[in-house]
Amino acid sequence: MSSTHEGFSAEERAAMKDHAQELKTAARRSSRADKEAAAVKDVLAKIAEMQDSDRIMAERVHAVITANAPALAPKLWYGMPAYALEGKVVCFFQSAEKFKARYATLGFSDVAQLDDGPMWAAGFALTEVTGEVEERIAELVKRAVG
Repeated sequence: MSSTHEGFSAEERAAMKDHAQELKTAARRSSRADKEAAAVKDVLAKIAEMQDSDRIMAERVHAVITANAPALAPKLWYGMPAYALEGKVVCFFQSAEKFKARYATLGFSDVAQLDDGPMWAAGFALTEVTGEVEERIAELVKRAVG
């Protein structure tokens, strides 16, 4: 069996560059309050840059997360909106467009307290954020920060 690994895709390299820039920008900000306010502004700006369907979903996901899990602080993570607890990313929104995927994703890191037996979902495909989806997201983020 031969392997023809060609390295990271252009999208993955761009995400890594975004993350490096995020770290540099955060390091330059002065107070914690300044950093938090600027991080929220950065997330909202990133959402505003998204194409229509991704932007609409990201706006609704952002609203649901911030309303139902106020302990989570918005921040950029690899160029995408993310929500952290004590500096550690708990969940994130990944646009379909950025990674040329057929659907957007709401993902949860291992920090999220979603454990349910020996196997549980840590990522959810999103094609639309309906009222029912908003309720499910609210339930998940509340559980994630337990």
